[in-house]
Amino acid sequence: MDKSKILVVDDDAKLRDLLSRYLDQQGFIVETLPDARDIDRKLARNRPDLMVLDVMMPGEDGLAVVRRLRAQGEMIPVIMLTARGEDIDRIVGLEMGADDYLAKPFNPRELSARIQSVLRRHYAAPALTAHHDEDSLCVFGEFELHLGRRELTRKGKAISLTSAEYAVLAVLVTHPRRPLTREQLMEMALGKGNGESLDRSIDVHISRLRKAIDTGEGGPRYIQTVWGYGYVFVPDGQSGE
Repeated sequence: MDKSKILVVDDDAKLRDLLSRYLDQQGFIVETLPDARDIDRKLARNRPDLMVLDVMMPGEDGLAVVRRLRAQGEMIPVIMLTARGEDIDRIVGLEMGADDYLAKPFNPRELSARIQSVLRRHYAAPALTAHHDEDSLCVFGEFELHLGRRELTRKGKAISLTSAEYAVLAVLVTHPRRPLTREQLMEMALGKGNGESLDRSIDVHISRLRKAIDTGEGGPRYIQTVWGYGYVFVPDGQSGE
């Protein structure tokens, strides 16, 4: 099996060296950058499979990088490193389109686990119910979710989603009309059963998905809130919240 290529972008030279050595020992191919200036060149010439990106950097900071890349339709998986670990840092990173986040200081072993989890979500086949095989096509309104290709389209045009957003949508779509708690969604889609900011994190993913698929007026249609419980996917968009 080919080794996954990881690009670490952080202005802390000691941390770059530590992560490079540790992730290399874990079987990854690692390249590092001290800032964001050469990210575009790396993506074009020696594309990594995942990017570990520090939020606080001189020049273009990590949040600006993610926002710019997502606006360009670039969906490389990104794990953000936040200096303070406060909720607002994490939530803003997710809102910009990051796939996951990790607060400094952290154990490199945890970063390795996060990398493997995000890579599985992004590149592996989704977990399917007994009623859906890999070739399943789920249609709702103008949208088609191709589970085998891990692709969401609207009138034949692909819609960009992060690995986390796709995973959450796949769980919802394959469990139509079944209310799911935030914790259930985190565990089934992202493999996280608990942790800080659990509720707010899943709410951010839901918010971004709604912007992608609930484009009409009158509030959310397909992903509806079950007040005091969680969320439910309604294929025909008819039931009220």
